[in-house]
Amino acid sequence: MKLHELKPVAGSSRAPKRKGRGHGSGNGKTAGKGHKGQLARSGGKGAYFEGGQLPLSRRLPKRGFNNIFAKKIVNVSLFDLERCFSDGETVDEKALVKAGLVKGSYDGIKVLANGELTKKLTVKLPAYSASAKEGIEKAGGKAEVI
Repeated sequence: MKLHELKPVAGSSRAPKRKGRGHGSGNGKTAGKGHKGQLARSGGKGAYFEGGQLPLSRRLPKRGFNNIFAKKIVNVSLFDLERCFSDGETVDEKALVKAGLVKGSYDGIKVLANGELTKKLTVKLPAYSASAKEGIEKAGGKAEVI
């Protein structure tokens, strides 16, 4: 069975009501909208309209601030590098994505000194905390800024 072969079970779906198609259809003239009034007009009222009551979107408190210009920096810890890479490997953006440490869209990657590194790694990334750089070099590796 393929997606384009799927069909609803016989009798489970009906044809849509054809409104405003003459007297004989049973839904002619006012097309089921009644006579006059706001709901009979084209446009009607918005989906959020609550009969004049203050809409939910305005009743709920607005809090915080969303900085749309903020850069999304992905943090990678020394613990992650220790866990995912073997001794002597080169760690760059592609290697981090392949290891599953970095996902989605981002503006940069920064290595933080959370945990301890015992493996000798060559790390080629844009940013490091001072203690993370020290930790990589202490383990005998290199921390290169790209």
